[in-house]
Amino acid sequence: MDGGTRFFITGDEDADGLLGRDPLALLLGMMLDQQVPMEWAFASPAKLADRLGGSLDAGAISAMEPEALEVAFKEKPALHRYPGSMARRAHELCRHLVEHYDGRAEAVWTGADTGAELLERLSALPGFGSEKARIFLAVLAKRRGVRPTGWEEAAAPFSDDQRRSVADATSPETLQEVRAFKAAKKAAGRGKAD
Repeated sequence: MDGGTRFFITGDEDADGLLGRDPLALLLGMMLDQQVPMEWAFASPAKLADRLGGSLDAGAISAMEPEALEVAFKEKPALHRYPGSMARRAHELCRHLVEHYDGRAEAVWTGADTGAELLERLSALPGFGSEKARIFLAVLAKRRGVRPTGWEEAAAPFSDDQRRSVADATSPETLQEVRAFKAAKKAAGRGKAD
């Protein structure tokens, strides 16, 4: 854990605080941010930490039986619309972190020299496709100051000044702007990157 960054995503001060302090919580929140509102996705790591004894640890999660993690995800209220499949993905993500980064989520980005390298590392994470990897790269750059050479190109278009993703939610007001942008794009049948 580190000193942290203030996040304004969930509407819950404790859940947002965990995202700012715990790199694994932030990574899990981003992984869960699909097919559910972003507030739900990013609040789930705090609920998972509570269900696992108060903290998140990639080594401990990867050592769990996948079925036990599913139970934690499915407990009411469920941590995702698809708690079983997302529990398996969280387990795979933690296993990947243990195998490649000594269980340290922040090691994914602290050792990357270029934006392209960081994008490649993020894209290799279970549950991270191309767009999600670029959005998370923008989160790291805009919200945590992780800016390897070429990050703007690697994260494009999420590196621009348009409030289009969770990377741009720097206050409750900007979160509303991100929501409005996403709603307008959805209504026009377009994605966040368009």
